[in-house]
Amino acid sequence: MTDRYCVFGNPVAHSRSPAIHASFARQCAQDIAYEAILAPLDGFSQAVKRFIGAGGKGANVTVPFKEEAFRLCTRLSPRAMRAGAVNTLAFAGDEIYGDNTDGAGLVRDIEVNLGFTLAGKRVLLLGAGGAARGAIAPLLASRPASLFIANRTADKAEALACAFADLAMVDAGNYDKTAGSRFDLVVNATSASLSGTALPLPAGIFAAGSLAYDMMYGKGETPFLAQARAQGAAQLADGLGMLVEQAAEAFFVWRGVRPDSAPVLAALRVQLAA
Repeated sequence: MTDRYCVFGNPVAHSRSPAIHASFARQCAQDIAYEAILAPLDGFSQAVKRFIGAGGKGANVTVPFKEEAFRLCTRLSPRAMRAGAVNTLAFAGDEIYGDNTDGAGLVRDIEVNLGFTLAGKRVLLLGAGGAARGAIAPLLASRPASLFIANRTADKAEALACAFADLAMVDAGNYDKTAGSRFDLVVNATSASLSGTALPLPAGIFAAGSLAYDMMYGKGETPFLAQARAQGAAQLADGLGMLVEQAAEAFFVWRGVRPDSAPVLAALRVQLAA
């Protein structure tokens, strides 16, 4: 019998997850069906329960439901507990298991696909919302030399740094506090690229050979990457690789087999450029 999976979101029609997981299923000879489901903003939990009742085996969760998904779970992975958000659900009997594969997808894209070693690097993480929170523990696990969280509201960044203080010393503050520092990796975990808003980045923060990474992606260069290029970043990368890698990690959680993400990412790049 074909196992059913889906992605819940609002909006969700733009999601590339159905195509990604269909590719993974063909590659790994897994009999699954995967669809996108638009959940009402005030009806996420009901939508999940309907899907489970119809035989659903698991689901991905995208904006704006990741924190609500966290609260819905009866069991959580350690990385989901750290992130305070869930993007991957697995259903078995009455159990709703929650995981967060976003950070793992980010790190794998940076280190494997881009060939950028995180160990010993100075990292700047922009933003203090859910996307940033999910990235911190996986980034720290790669043993960077330092991690600074910058946010327009310094208090929020400082609170996030404190939440991970048991893993490593993390510095935090507003954007101005980064002035005079240089970073090897700058990750944009804000939604600035969606709105086209420029971030107040001080001049000179990009070190020689630095990588600017935007969790957002789209056709052409994102506003953050254009800004980073103008400010001297040596290498630019959008979040399409992160999207594919977090999906591969979710597929592994569900099916116990890890797909080869490279050909799927390459095909998406071609589609996005068309």
